[in-house]
Amino acid sequence: MKNIAIFASGDGSNAEAIAQHFKDSTIACVKIVLSNRQKAGVHERMKAIDIPSITFSKEDWKDCSAILSLLQDNNIDLIVLAGFLCIIEPSIIKNYKGRIINIHPSLLPKHGGPGMWGHHVHDAVISAGEKESGITIHYVTEEVDGGEIIFQDSCPVKPDDTATTLASRIHTLEHIHYPLVIEKILK
Repeated sequence: MKNIAIFASGDGSNAEAIAQHFKDSTIACVKIVLSNRQKAGVHERMKAIDIPSITFSKEDWKDCSAILSLLQDNNIDLIVLAGFLCIIEPSIIKNYKGRIINIHPSLLPKHGGPGMWGHHVHDAVISAGEKESGITIHYVTEEVDGGEIIFQDSCPVKPDDTATTLASRIHTLEHIHYPLVIEKILK
């Protein structure tokens, strides 16, 4: 049985989809959720399904020692970023090289990098006149959104799309594919 740690900053719908997918799995389980925001919705979602979620301060995320210790104490095999809005410190990347993945709400390499998250990505896609967008699941490296691509899926960008309507279709792709890609990686 493999142990997954999820890093999340927001509402937690992806974290919940992943946790539910592995709820009765013999392959893996979501052992813990770590956040940088005390009031993130992910905490309530995890509480409802009995998965511990812990908030660490900005200083803790910079220093990393308490986080690395917790990950090691929980025998974490894979770190999954699910709407995590912090840059991962190099020491975490070094200790979990090839074992940290992220999902990005565009078809990388387009519309990625620092500052490109959530509605900023969708606004950029629409402003660029893209005909399609989608999701990219990739390994995390020190280069923001620069790691090896594992999986992509696309959806159309409609002429009347707003960041909100496009985000809704992107979230559907995320909830469908992210748990399955995680499972494939862990097998």
